[in-house]
Amino acid sequence: MESSIESSAPAPASWRVHKFGGTSLADPARIRHVADLLGARTPPVAVVVSAMSGVTDRLLALAEQAHTDADGLSDRLQSLRDDQRAVVTDLLDGDAAASVLRTLDQDLDDLADVLRATRLMGTAPDTTRDLVAGYGELWSARVLGGVLRHRGLSAAVCDAREVLVVTHEEMGPVVDWEATQERFADWRAAHDTPDVIVATGFIATTPDGVPTTLGRNGSDHSAALFAALLEAEALTIWTDTDGVMSADPQYVPDARRLDALSYEEAMEMAYFGAGVIHPRTLSPAVEHEIPITIRNTFAPDRPGTRIHLNDDGASVVKGFSTIDDVALLNLEGSGMIGVPGIARRLFNALEEEGVSVILISQGSSEHSICFAVPQAQAEVAREAAEHAFYAELDRGQLRTVELVPHCSILAVVGDQMAGTPGVAATFFGALGEASVNVRAVAQGSSERNISAVVDGDDARRALRAAHAGFYLSKRTLSIGVIGAGNVGAALLDQIRTEAGRLRDQQDIDLRVRGIAASSRMLRAEQRLDLETWRADLSAGEATDLDAFVDHVQTDYHPHTVIVDCTASAPIARRYEDWLERGIHVVTPNKKANTDTWTTHQALQAASRGPGPQYLYETTVGAGLPILQTLNSLTETGDQVHRIEGILSGTLSYLFNAFDGDRPFSAILRQARAEGFTEPDPRDDLSGMDVARKVVILAREMGVPLELDEVSVDGLVPGPLRDGSVETFLDRLPEHDADMTKLLRDARAENQVLRFVGGVTRDGDASVRLRRYPADHAFARINHTDNIVRFQTDRYDETPLIVQGPGAGPQVTAAGVFADLLRLMS
Repeated sequence: MESSIESSAPAPASWRVHKFGGTSLADPARIRHVADLLGARTPPVAVVVSAMSGVTDRLLALAEQAHTDADGLSDRLQSLRDDQRAVVTDLLDGDAAASVLRTLDQDLDDLADVLRATRLMGTAPDTTRDLVAGYGELWSARVLGGVLRHRGLSAAVCDAREVLVVTHEEMGPVVDWEATQERFADWRAAHDTPDVIVATGFIATTPDGVPTTLGRNGSDHSAALFAALLEAEALTIWTDTDGVMSADPQYVPDARRLDALSYEEAMEMAYFGAGVIHPRTLSPAVEHEIPITIRNTFAPDRPGTRIHLNDDGASVVKGFSTIDDVALLNLEGSGMIGVPGIARRLFNALEEEGVSVILISQGSSEHSICFAVPQAQAEVAREAAEHAFYAELDRGQLRTVELVPHCSILAVVGDQMAGTPGVAATFFGALGEASVNVRAVAQGSSERNISAVVDGDDARRALRAAHAGFYLSKRTLSIGVIGAGNVGAALLDQIRTEAGRLRDQQDIDLRVRGIAASSRMLRAEQRLDLETWRADLSAGEATDLDAFVDHVQTDYHPHTVIVDCTASAPIARRYEDWLERGIHVVTPNKKANTDTWTTHQALQAASRGPGPQYLYETTVGAGLPILQTLNSLTETGDQVHRIEGILSGTLSYLFNAFDGDRPFSAILRQARAEGFTEPDPRDDLSGMDVARKVVILAREMGVPLELDEVSVDGLVPGPLRDGSVETFLDRLPEHDADMTKLLRDARAENQVLRFVGGVTRDGDASVRLRRYPADHAFARINHTDNIVRFQTDRYDETPLIVQGPGAGPQVTAAGVFADLLRLMS
């Protein structure tokens, strides 16, 4: 019966420990927010607090200045008193406020006495600094405890100096665990089990009862110690970030929050400078297997990062971090080979000088030992090494100790790296592609970490490149769009619609990071919001194309492309420079390909091989595969003799619509209103647009045709070639009769009018209005169709024909989009 009763009794509730740092407690509003978070938790709860943001610095400044600036000391102390009293009176009232204020005043009176003694001694010893620095945590704990009690919770404030007993050794503070457990048991016996224990972080006491601190990240360490003392089931550390990031987001815009880390991964990342959690904090949690969660105080709905025995296994590599301001030293010489004790002598000499060795790398030949030390200790380390091996250096058995200053160590960390082939290849491949020179490498047998020493100037680029190598798809494309008119706007809308599907289904990550118009440009570090780009661009910064391109091309995106949706010759002249920089170029702009033959050859040479590509399918036929077809013919050995076609969607539309019922000028106005013509329709009617396409086709055949070698008979009446667009449109009806006569003459012979461009293999090129029989392929086109006829060795009696819509922003944009996807294929 007794056994049954015991087994059915409810188990005591498990403690959960929460730690809040200075930014989480920076002002009364934030303290209330912390109280809200704690009030929503089911008791029992323990909370460990830091001093309010800035308070510890102010206290330490008082200790430092006490013996040098006595006149201002009283004012600064009074300012601190006023600020703390204001916090108390804002949060508490009545007896609760009076009690906390009395204790606060007593603390400040004691602090004044300590500072007075410091002034008399003329120095501030470490014990005094520790005593003074600890007041901030006491004030935070008392205020928060008062707020919680005001809300109806039983809250007991625990001064950690009554509980935590530590000694300071070479490796840092060491907890006297037996004494600490006894003191905590006594403290709990003196306090009925409260809903909330509010404990001070950072501070402790020595075995002799002298106040001390736990040093850097001391409050986190305190939280882990209290979690262990309470045998808590979980520890949550609340900060101002969403959790542990894969890299420092200040340097890597694509850094991601990690869902989970193992204890070992967290320790590795912390050692190499990541803002994770100090290894000392982890020790009590590791020993007692207490999971730690890093969460954002200001976004408590976000899940944060969980640190426990094992990670989530989702990523082979978890994170990247760097140690900066490092010097690399190399001890080298044949006299080291096979000689026992070399490493011992070296590191004993460094230890005697107090030099901290961060990284060691030694080849199996034993010909050299390479090691990294803090930059500030570089010269001391070199002198220690030279002194230790003075005899060998004098006899020439060893070379002079080489010192490479101002380096950084880049580390890649992940439990799943062990046994996974290709991790090192990806890491060093990414650094190589970013042109980062690796000076030294180290990897432990656990395979949990690979470290590379790089020049300090390359550290940020190396970090971004390595992160991209593992976290970004190899098919991530940084896109800059120049020209936000009809075609550019349609392209951006198409990308917005399809980007999610391409990312999810084909692992193609299209990131539009810049849009530039003639006067304004828009840039984003990760990707622009394509829902609002029009409004955003109108309020953008002044266009600077050099700055724009520099932004779009990064060292942490695998590919960069500039999409030129303008008709600008000056922009086209930049293509060669962009290609030489490793930037892909995609464009419907015909100006570059119809510049001189020399320029054309230079562009082709710059895009030849596995590097940047230059894609311009839409310069002829909009979205039709005209250039692809031509290239397929020539690359497979077919001989092309003649190409001719209706190459202007605008003129195709005009002559399809021109049936004699409406005058030609009216049809032209309608076409312009629907976006089928250039802003100045004379650019279409002149035939120069078709002439440029003819030149492009000729050059794709290998014919070195220049634009001025094309015979062009345009449709702009001589008197209307100059003047404004509106004047041209107003006066064009004067020439409608001439166009109507041409139409009637053609119809009289059962023919149609078509504006055609063509070129032969001999370089005979022309553009003009022609007449074709009603049963000819060129007569059977619709709306804005382009049609191109290839006469080749293989397609002689029955020429190959490509036909389809060849004008309109949507069609052209789709062709540009297809070129973007071709880059990723």
